[in-house]
Amino acid sequence: VQLQASGGGLAQAGGSLRLSCSASGRAFSPYGMGWFRQAPGKVREFVAAVRWSGGSTFYVDSVKGRFTISRDNAKKTMYLQMNSLKPEDTAVYYCADKDYSDYENPQTWDWDHWGQGTLVTVSS
Repeated sequence: VQLQASGGGLAQAGGSLRLSCSASGRAFSPYGMGWFRQAPGKVREFVAAVRWSGGSTFYVDSVKGRFTISRDNAKKTMYLQMNSLKPEDTAVYYCADKDYSDYENPQTWDWDHWGQGTLVTVSS
């Protein structure tokens, strides 16, 4: 499986961006997919995740109510709609997938595949 993230760019505070993560590979049916971000000088942090089957979603508190994660099974693509952007959302955003887990909480997963990052810059 290869993951390709796209959609990053420059936005003003209060603006919106939509990230996409497309998967390649003949068969793609992960347990879940997620978004992470890494700001300059900081460790990578979990942002959001979605269960591929059923569509349950999970968010870090700092983005709840502003970001929406979704997936299109047929297109093998995951999205992150980011609204009401803040300068502190500035980071490189990465997508990842998990083949299978016995655990519901995606923040406990050891993610299997990672895409390259896409830079999101939010100006004040």
